[in-house]
Amino acid sequence: MDTRAFLQRIGIDEYDGPPRLEGLTRLHEAFVDQVPYETVQYQVTPGGPLDPEEVAKRIVARETGGYCFQLNGTFALLLTELGYRVQLHRGGVETVNRPSGIDGSHLVLTVSGLTEDPEREWLVDAGLGDGLRHPMPLETGESKQYPFTLRLRPSEIADGWRLDHDPRANLIGMDFEASPVSLESFTAKHAELSADPGSRFVRVASAFRRTPESVVVLRSIGLSETYADRVDNRLLDDRADYFTALADVFHLPLPHYTAADRDVLWRRVWSQYEDFLARTTPS
Repeated sequence: MDTRAFLQRIGIDEYDGPPRLEGLTRLHEAFVDQVPYETVQYQVTPGGPLDPEEVAKRIVARETGGYCFQLNGTFALLLTELGYRVQLHRGGVETVNRPSGIDGSHLVLTVSGLTEDPEREWLVDAGLGDGLRHPMPLETGESKQYPFTLRLRPSEIADGWRLDHDPRANLIGMDFEASPVSLESFTAKHAELSADPGSRFVRVASAFRRTPESVVVLRSIGLSETYADRVDNRLLDDRADYFTALADVFHLPLPHYTAADRDVLWRRVWSQYEDFLARTTPS
């Protein structure tokens, strides 16, 4: 990884010193603010790299963001190169449409060895969409991560941990195993989620960004921003507005996309929105 280029990509010009909580928090917040969780990349060309160095090159070039395997895999590499002790874990998410379970569809990170408290572990997750903005201590408790409150407790379905999300989010929670694994453990699942036509990541183009005050979400052409006291919604039903939002809101200008690629993407997101209306509009 070109560590310096990646740090500059997330808005950090200078970074030095031993692994400390202050530095870990700064890196986490910069990463989720500048690198979107997104599945836009799978709409034109399904599939994509899992290798963290290849993912990092695409992020630096502003061609893609990523989803959990790509984002947390790359973040783990960055942290390791900066001197942090990182472990990877198998997880699974629960939503209104998906029951709880650990199927290896989510990659979770834990970090330890911080200078001020070497034995204490921290939950780090830059690939949970509207999840963490900054690290949480790996112990029972809650954390205010504007605009949401997240809670951590022992998992009831595995030897590991459970993250309960804020009731206002689509994500209900996430469980992960305590035992560490390698990135290669996610190879088969990545191929399925990023390339299978039936995958939820291929079926719907989405993007998430965690700002200091809000969570911004784009699904097909519907844009929402959740603050502590309100939710703003609008429809990006103009092609120019859609691509402007990708570039300006999600830092995703897609410089490698040709005019034909943009046509394909625009048709797909419109079709996804029409499918949504067909499912939800009373007959």
